[in-house]
Amino acid sequence: MARSIFISGGTSGINLGIAKGFAEAGDRVLVFGRDPAKAEAAAAEISHGAIPGVADVRDPAAIAALFADASAKIGAPSVVIAGAAGNFMAPAVGISPNGFKTVVDIDLLGTYNVFRSAFDICERPASFIAITAPQAEQPLPQQVHVCAAKAGVNMVVKVLAMEWGQAGIRVNAISPGPILGTEGVERMAPTDASKAMWSERTALRRFGTPADIANAALFLSSDAGSYITGTILDCDGGMKLGDASGDWLASPAR
Repeated sequence: MARSIFISGGTSGINLGIAKGFAEAGDRVLVFGRDPAKAEAAAAEISHGAIPGVADVRDPAAIAALFADASAKIGAPSVVIAGAAGNFMAPAVGISPNGFKTVVDIDLLGTYNVFRSAFDICERPASFIAITAPQAEQPLPQQVHVCAAKAGVNMVVKVLAMEWGQAGIRVNAISPGPILGTEGVERMAPTDASKAMWSERTALRRFGTPADIANAALFLSSDAGSYITGTILDCDGGMKLGDASGDWLASPAR
């Protein structure tokens, strides 16, 4: 049976890939962001019954109005993806107070705002999924704003899972590794040589794709994941484990 899926930040990158995955599975998808043109283009690219929406995740009233309108068009959501995010590279002394606040407002408050609005109108049982990042647990230079925001996202996920489980809502997060075709990978590995170096350091020896993250979201929101809540799912090819470079299978036995 087709479900209704609401996806913030679904107009590009990882979240657009997630939207495509759900649409290809036969679900109805709302993709929304701040830019009307990007939302229209994303919905057209997805097709399969996708609809565009416009709302700033920092504005709870705008989200609530969009969700009410979308529910009338494609049905109340049973899956909600909070994926809108902001990021830039800068040392702590180079970030303005407004720059720090903007990332926290989009990533952390935006995740809470999307989930809180969805709580009032979603079908039950429901699956809520946040898109977090390794920076939630791994401190990285030039990412103090993102580390703070994503650490908060992880705690929002865990607390809501505890509080909302009795209401039939599971709350989880996916923490993607380096995903090809995203701004994050282009900043981290802008050249073929740097991409090869990072691939070599990853246990599975490759970058991920948006389809990998879509598959993780499809699993978490499916009956197969029905007993999973409050979990941060690393979908990173083993990158979080550390530098796995080297031919370990060829190492001599001792």
